Amino acid sequence: MALVLVALALLAGWRSEAPLPAPRSEVAAARLGSSVVVVGGYTADGSSSSRVDAYSTATGTWRRLPDLPVVANHAMAAAAGERLYVVGGYAPDGSRRRDAFVLDSGRWRRLPSMPSSRAAGGAAVVGARLYVAGGVSGSPDARRLARFMLVLDLRTRRWTTVPGPAPREHLGVVASTGKLYTAGGRAYGYDTNVATVESFTPGTGRWHGLPPLPSPRGGTGLAAVPGGLVSAGGEEPAGAIASVYRYAFATRRWTRLPDLPTPRHGLAVVGVGSRVYVVAGGPTPGLSVSGANESFAP
Repeated sequence: MALVLVALALLAGWRSEAPLPAPRSEVAAARLGSSVVVVGGYTADGSSSSRVDAYSTATGTWRRLPDLPVVANHAMAAAAGERLYVVGGYAPDGSRRRDAFVLDSGRWRRLPSMPSSRAAGGAAVVGARLYVAGGVSGSPDARRLARFMLVLDLRTRRWTTVPGPAPREHLGVVASTGKLYTAGGRAYGYDTNVATVESFTPGTGRWHGLPPLPSPRGGTGLAAVPGGLVSAGGEEPAGAIASVYRYAFATRRWTRLPDLPTPRHGLAVVGVGSRVYVVAGGPTPGLSVSGANESFAP
């Protein structure tokens, strides 16, 4: 049955790409130029990684970038120009990191630490600011859902806080059309998924609700494509989520796309041009890893 689903998905337009060299899950990811960059995450033995890999969508090949200065899973990444920003995540002892780094000209540089720890959220750059939305904060024994966004001015390198989206973790976060978008997520375990979708316009300090996802999902990813957004992946008690949806800005409606050939959670979902790339992630709920790399032009 699984092989039949994969074959149908491929016929419907999904394309297999070169697999991630080191399979992982709970990764951070971002588009850097025409490449998809995958950062950190869990390896098959449950250890955390500092590895950074970049997939050229032009040549279909992977290259190794300098390792992140720390190991982390559930970190958050975003890019602006030729710079890659990575913040937060979980350390091996389960504590949440406040670290912030930028990869610039082939070298990692440490940025001022975030005002508070953050993991399992999302990050995006709008204008000259890096926004860190959603996720969890506090020590392992004082876990709390984040209610504020952390904002780094990329020019002054100063952090501030602004109101955040509806509190949740393992959500999808992306920037498009000068706005920040969040979709899905969960309150705690993968039996607490939500379908919430929101947008934030910098300068207003306000979030606006958008039509919810057709089905709840946490451990998911969100990509920007021309004219809209694409939500893919996640996990729920029944297993990894295969369904993929596209939101059109013009109609304010979600439509279903062909299912993922390899359903996964904790994955990278990145838009490059007109295609969406879905890389890594766990094929079963909990700790599992994959090197799958699949793309689709919605």
